Amino acid sequence: MNGSNAAVAAGTVEAVFRIESARIIAGVTRIVRDVGIAEELAQDALVAALEQWPEQGVPDRPGAWLMATAKHRAIDLVRRRETYARKLAEVGRSLEDVPPPEPAAPDDIDDDLLRLIFTACHPVLSAQARIALTLRLLGGLTTQEIARGFLTSEPTVAQRIVRAKRSLAEARVPFEVPYGADRAARLSSVLEVVYLIFNEGYSATAGDDLLRPALCEDALRLARVLAALAPEEPEVHGLAALLELQAARTAARTGPDGQPVLLADQNRARWDRLLIRRGFAALRRAGGGPYSVQAAIAACHAKAVRYEDTDWATIAALYGRLMVLTPSPVVELNRAVAVSMAEGPAAALPLVDALAAAPALREYHLLPSVRGDLLVRLGRPAEARAEFERAAALTRNARERELLLRRAAAAGDPGGAAGGSGAGSATGRGAAGSATGSATGSGTTEGGATPGPPAAAGR
Repeated sequence: MNGSNAAVAAGTVEAVFRIESARIIAGVTRIVRDVGIAEELAQDALVAALEQWPEQGVPDRPGAWLMATAKHRAIDLVRRRETYARKLAEVGRSLEDVPPPEPAAPDDIDDDLLRLIFTACHPVLSAQARIALTLRLLGGLTTQEIARGFLTSEPTVAQRIVRAKRSLAEARVPFEVPYGADRAARLSSVLEVVYLIFNEGYSATAGDDLLRPALCEDALRLARVLAALAPEEPEVHGLAALLELQAARTAARTGPDGQPVLLADQNRARWDRLLIRRGFAALRRAGGGPYSVQAAIAACHAKAVRYEDTDWATIAALYGRLMVLTPSPVVELNRAVAVSMAEGPAAALPLVDALAAAPALREYHLLPSVRGDLLVRLGRPAEARAEFERAAALTRNARERELLLRRAAAAGDPGGAAGGSGAGSATGRGAAGSATGSATGSGTTEGGATPGPPAAAGR
C-alpha cells in the first residue's frame, strides 16, 4: 500500500477507534473483569489495526474487527491465567479465582456499555476521578483533552485515571448493572457525573472562554446513550431533556467576539429547534425528580417566543419544588431570581440577603451578581456597582469577569443601562449547578438547567 493509502487507513483506524472504543472496552471488561486491563487490550487492538490495515486494507466492518481482536486477546489472557492457576494448584498453591471467558455475543454489547457506565461512576471513586475515567473510557477523550477541558495539568488527570482504575480493581467492583437500592444509588452517581461534565462545558469555571462545547457534546452523547440503555428510568430522561434544552441555546449564548449574551438579549431564532424538540420528547418520559424539574424549568424558557413571554411564576414555583427535592442555597438563589421577575425586585431582595450567611455561597460570584442586578432595578446604583465589582473579583472566568466589570461601570454611569434588561442580566454560570449547591456545581441565572442556579435569568 502506498503512503497515501497508508495515511488514509491510519486515519480510518483512529476515527473508528474513537467511535467504538467505549463499546470495545465494555465488551472486553466483561471477559477480564478489570477496566484497566480492558483499556490496555483495546489499545492493543488499535495497534494491531495500525499495523495491519495499511497493508491488508480496511475491513468491511472495522468496528467489529477491532472488537473481535480485542476480545480474542482478552480470552487468551484469561486462558493463560487459568493455565497458570492450574499449574500452581498442582503443586499445592492457589491463585485468586479468574472468571471464565464468556462468549462474545453481539447483542450483549449495549448491556456491556451500561455496565461500563455504572463501573466508571462507582461511588468508591471521588467525583473528579469518576469524571476523568468516564471521559476517558466512555467519551474516548485523551488525557490531554480532559486536562484542557477542565484546565488541569495532564499529569494530574493521568494520576486520577490510574488511581481510579486501581481503586476499582482493589475494591473488586463487579462489572454489572446493580439492582434495587444499590442501583438507585449508583444511578444517581452516573447522572451526577454526566451532569457535571455538561455543566463545566456549558459555563467554564475558569479560563478565557465561557463555553467548552466539546464537554457539552460528550455529556449530551452520554445522556442519550444512557436514555437508550435504561429507558425505564424516568430521571435518565429528565437529565437528557435538561441537557437537550440547555444545549439548544448554545449558539446564541456568545457573540462573534466570544462575549456572553444574556438570556434577555439572545436571538431566539438561533436556538436549535431540533434539540428543543428532542428535549420536549425526553421530558414527556421524565418523572418528578430533580433533573426532571430542572428540565421543566428549561422548557419554560424554550416555550417563550420572546423573553417577555417567559412564565416566571411557573419557574418560581418549579424552583420551590426543587428546593423540596434538593434543598440548597444555590437553588434558593435561583428561586429568588425567578421571584424578582414574577413579583418584582423588592420581593426578591430579602430572599437574596438571607443567603449572605450561607457558607456555600461565601465565594460564589453569582450571589453578589444577582444582588447587584436587583439593586440596579431598585434604583440603588452605587450599591449595585460595589456588588458587581465583588462578583468580578470572585469569578475565575475571564469572560464573566469582563461582563461583570462592564455592569459595574454601567451602574455607576447615570445614563448607563448596567448591562442588561432586568433579571435577565444577572450573569450565571453553568447549565445547572450541582444538586447540592456545592462548589462543584454552579448555576446559571439563565433558566433552567439544573439544581444549581440555573435559572431564572441570565444566559
